[in-house]
Amino acid sequence: MRNRILVLSALLLSAACSSNQANKKNTAESEDDALLTKVQYQTFQYFWDNAEPVSGMAPERTHMDGIYPQNDKNVVTSGGSGFGVMAILVGIERGFITREEAVERYDKILTFLETADRFHGVYPHWWYGDTGKTKAFSRYDNGGDLVETAFLIQGLLTVRQYFIDGNEKEQELVRRINAIWETVEWNWHTKGGENVLYWHWSPNHDWRMNFAVRGYNEALIMYVLAASSPTYPIDPAVYHEGWAKGGVISTDREFYGYKTILDHYDTDDAPVGPLFWAHYSYLGLNPKGLKDQYGDYWKLNQNHAKIHHAYSVDNPEGFEAYGDSVWGLTSSYSMKGYSGHRPDKDLGVISPTAALSSFPYTPEESMKFLKFLYTTEADTLIGEFGPYDAFSPENDWYLPRYLAIDQGPIPVMIENYRSGLLWELFMSAPEVQAGLKKLGFTIEQ
Repeated sequence: MRNRILVLSALLLSAACSSNQANKKNTAESEDDALLTKVQYQTFQYFWDNAEPVSGMAPERTHMDGIYPQNDKNVVTSGGSGFGVMAILVGIERGFITREEAVERYDKILTFLETADRFHGVYPHWWYGDTGKTKAFSRYDNGGDLVETAFLIQGLLTVRQYFIDGNEKEQELVRRINAIWETVEWNWHTKGGENVLYWHWSPNHDWRMNFAVRGYNEALIMYVLAASSPTYPIDPAVYHEGWAKGGVISTDREFYGYKTILDHYDTDDAPVGPLFWAHYSYLGLNPKGLKDQYGDYWKLNQNHAKIHHAYSVDNPEGFEAYGDSVWGLTSSYSMKGYSGHRPDKDLGVISPTAALSSFPYTPEESMKFLKFLYTTEADTLIGEFGPYDAFSPENDWYLPRYLAIDQGPIPVMIENYRSGLLWELFMSAPEVQAGLKKLGFTIEQ
């Protein structure tokens, strides 16, 4: 009897301990979820409360210190707005706004896009939000920007899929998005039939920018959408000979024990680029199970993020604060202006979007960084629209400024981590499925 009592007591104690552990685990998970929702809400607000008032579009930059380049305060961005329309879907699903409020905002955005400057159906990088007239991105870049247009179309198709079975007003949004999508002349950017896509075309300077998009970077979505177009598609040879460089893109290297999968073409000293390469094309394009003859796109992006984390832990330059909870390099502001941060071009600057937008790939490492921001440095590194663009403990530097292309991926990729919402919507587009098949992609569940 005594032995049975001892066994029973041990079982009850074990159950109590397990219950306490479960309660602690549930509490921790609840706190983590609340923190994820908080950063999603704040970054969503960049595209909601902070939207340019006439167009409803995303401001290229928002400087809380009030200091802007000349005539830059009301400039809106095409690619950043593509991220923003996806963030608004997150706002609906997370209860930040109503579905009806979102429809009104989308109506305003589409009205702008229907009348704003376009070039062979391709949008410029920047406009003035109050007029829809192009603001030149650089001296010869005052026309169509195919990469930024791809980011915008990725967002619009995701919105289309969200409302595709909606009410009459929502169906009208679907019709208008289709009209924009079908007007983009993707094949114009082959410069008369070359087997590669060119980034820019200008009505004043023609192809003078001469930027053929070859090799791995942030622009995979451009080739996928170009192949998916129902009206102005490219031939598969444009992808295989242009983007994939006849197969050379498959060149693989190893860094910190992780394979790079594909050749990050612009990185001579380090085999990975800035982390936005793992985000921009994959806000809607789901890399899970996505493969073609050149690589596995989940491993590509996951390893990319893990290399960045491992680099910060190793911290070969000895920069202050770098480590397990402080990591992530990407293009952002810096002490020297806008800069493309990556392991071989490291100024000691951490860009919050890098780790936060990598949540699907590195959930534990990204959560550590999120907690660092919100429990350690919230008084200096976080503002009304979430984490500021960049900071440098090494240089005792930060600026209370935001960029649309850095804020936008945060709520979207966190939502993909939490629910897969944007991935599911974009990948449900029949044209996208046909385009991926056309280029030789397979999707393994």
